[in-house]
Amino acid sequence: MLKATQMDRENVLREHVLYLLRGGGAHLSFAKAVENLPENLRGAKPDGIPYSPWQLLEHMCIAQWDILEFCRNPDHVSPDFPDGYWPAGNAPGKPTAWDDSVSAFSTDLESMLKLVADPTTDLHCPLPHGTGQTILREALLVADHNAYHLGQLVVVRRALGAWYD
Repeated sequence: MLKATQMDRENVLREHVLYLLRGGGAHLSFAKAVENLPENLRGAKPDGIPYSPWQLLEHMCIAQWDILEFCRNPDHVSPDFPDGYWPAGNAPGKPTAWDDSVSAFSTDLESMLKLVADPTTDLHCPLPHGTGQTILREALLVADHNAYHLGQLVVVRRALGAWYD
């Protein structure tokens, strides 16, 4: 049996985390979850479901941004929980808001991918401004949180008749 070096293990771990963040395996990609959603359904709440697609998108965008900024900026202040992590209304407030949020989410996800992929990023070292959090923990939190809410978005889209396999 071959034995992996510490560097090999680190590279394999990085690749696994990047795979999850991109929506690999059992996860859904962000791009697939948000593509072709009709504008008139973005603020719609199906019966029995407490969220609109807009609310889920904005929540994901805010949470991912917060986690990324926590990793990058020791002076970052998180929004108030839970209200600061959800938009005020069910629907986008302006015509470009949906696309702006999709773009911001994608940009922040790409920044998290770059942070994890950077071989100078120590995935295991506790962040000096945290309480034991590591880049690895935060990246896995992003992957988990995104996967959970992307699943919810698919359910909402199905209930609205707007999910196309």
